[in-house]
Amino acid sequence: MSPRDLEADLLMKAAAKLQRVFDDWGNRRCELDEALLYNRKLWTIFVSSATRPEHPLPGPVKQNITSLSMFIFNRTISIQSDPRPDKLPSLITINREIAAGLRSSS
Repeated sequence: MSPRDLEADLLMKAAAKLQRVFDDWGNRRCELDEALLYNRKLWTIFVSSATRPEHPLPGPVKQNITSLSMFIFNRTISIQSDPRPDKLPSLITINREIAAGLRSSS
């Protein structure tokens, strides 16, 4: 498995965790914190790696990853302070779209 495929799989796993909570909010609300924590840890690793000076990504791509991760971190805080299912789709969609992009470029 290539590193990009691994990253895509991890993003899809995070999206699936969030999707399960979203789809069955009444019964799976208790899984929200774990799903958000998994997603936040994953994005922390991505942004930490991508923004290293020696990382070969072009500067604009690094900036986009930084901006995207800041959105994710802010949305996560928003969900934790005011848990509502309607706040989850943006995180789910971002993870799926980035995973699809990683798979198409590998």
